[in-house]
Amino acid sequence: MPEYTQIGDARLYLQDNRRMIKEVPDHSVDLIFTDPPYNIAKYSTGNIDLPNRTPLNNDIAQWDNIEVDPQEYLDDFMRVLAPKGNIFIFTTYSSIGKWHAVFDSHFDTTQFMIWHKTNPTPNIFKKGFLNSCEMLICFWNKGHQWNFSDQKHMHNYIEAPICMGPERLKDPKHPAQKPIEVLKHIIRIASNPGDLVFDPFMGVASTAIAALKLHRKFCGCEIDPLYYRAGVERVKAFYTNNL
Repeated sequence: MPEYTQIGDARLYLQDNRRMIKEVPDHSVDLIFTDPPYNIAKYSTGNIDLPNRTPLNNDIAQWDNIEVDPQEYLDDFMRVLAPKGNIFIFTTYSSIGKWHAVFDSHFDTTQFMIWHKTNPTPNIFKKGFLNSCEMLICFWNKGHQWNFSDQKHMHNYIEAPICMGPERLKDPKHPAQKPIEVLKHIIRIASNPGDLVFDPFMGVASTAIAALKLHRKFCGCEIDPLYYRAGVERVKAFYTNNL
């Protein structure tokens, strides 16, 4: 049996997600919202030395070297997704084409969104653009769940700072930790209270916290024990602080 922790409306698994997803019932997930590794390490040129500062590490983490193949997830994503469900996947320019090539023909609509970071890492040498944007690719079928309040709310563009201060975990530090406000924006649009949000690349459970704050249920999976336990502690703290 895989290790998992049930805390209120959240169930967190410590397991390879390709095995864990086989246990998820058909059409039970209202929103698949996840942040797989971008596999950008292969484009890395190593650390960038900065004057009077800690070098900028382009080698994100060892797990970023593990190639993510969208084809491995297509059948199970389609199987577990409810008829009115949505899929939102954080990705990058080098990977968005792979997700599109595999998933696009199986859904009525494919779109993308941009998260513009208002406080990106500075480029003091001015040798190129700031890395101030991340992408999401989105899939849905006709009749899907959609909650827009007005036209302004419908932009495929989110502007928010990266994680800083108390929200940013220090130990373990997850280099790709997403801000809760960005996650809440998507969850609010693409699901309803009481719906189940599924994140198979859970990391430190930021998606869980965002879902629970909006009165959704959550199921997630993480393969790294340090990240998994940090996520469990975050969810426990959420319930302790919101009793």
